[in-house]
Amino acid sequence: MARWAPIPLRLIVGYGFMEHGFAKLSKGVDSFANILQAMGVPDPHFMARLTILTELIGGFAVILGAFVAIVSLPMAAVLLVATFTVHLPYGFSSIKLIGVTAAGAQFGPPGYEVNLLYIACLAALVLGGSAFRRRWTHRRRDF
Repeated sequence: MARWAPIPLRLIVGYGFMEHGFAKLSKGVDSFANILQAMGVPDPHFMARLTILTELIGGFAVILGAFVAIVSLPMAAVLLVATFTVHLPYGFSSIKLIGVTAAGAQFGPPGYEVNLLYIACLAALVLGGSAFRRRWTHRRRDF
C-alpha cells in the first residue's frame, strides 16, 4: 500500500500548479507580466512566461510522477517568490474571514500557509522518489 501513498499528493499538487498556470494564461501573459512589473520583477514578460511554463509543465510532470526531483526546484522557487513578495505581509493563515453578508462570506488576502503546504508536498514527493524509479527498481529485483 505504501507505494500508492504519493498518488493523492501528486494529483493535488500537480493539478493545483496546472490550475494556477492556466488561470494566468487565460487572463493573458501580458496581464500577469503587468503585475510582475508593478512588483518590480526584472524582465517581467520573460518571468511571466517562465512562471506559467513552470506551473504547467511542472504540474503535469508531478501528476505523471516523472522528473519530480528536477521540476520541484523551479516549482518551489515560484512558491518562495510568491511567499516573500505577495503573501508574507498577510501572515500565515490562508483563510481570512472578514465577515458574512447576504452575498456570502467575505475573505481577505491569503497568507503563506498554502505555499508552505505545497513546498512540503513537493519535498515529500522528492524524498519518496519518483514513480518511474520505483517501478524500474521493482522490475530489476524481479530479474
